[in-house]
Amino acid sequence: MPISQTRTPHRIERLGFRLDEETKDLIERAAQLARRKVSDFCISALVDTARRTIIEHETLVLSERDRKAFFDALIHPPEPSERLQRALSEHKQRLSAQT
Repeated sequence: MPISQTRTPHRIERLGFRLDEETKDLIERAAQLARRKVSDFCISALVDTARRTIIEHETLVLSERDRKAFFDALIHPPEPSERLQRALSEHKQRLSAQT
């Protein structure tokens, strides 16, 4: 939901940066066309972009082949290797030694 559609939060933090004149003019023009204050326009654009960026980085997209391999491994998990069994045994020994 865009920040403009929510109740305006109490703003106590500050984020400052410098722009070249062309970029500032572009942002001011866009804000004017959207009939919004420049600060509200910028905050909304930054929040929307930040949310999209986070979603893109937190979403795992698998190919059909990868998806099939993943679900096959869940349904038919492989037997633990000797190395994994040894690591689990060592881990259990360390836990019991701590108590």
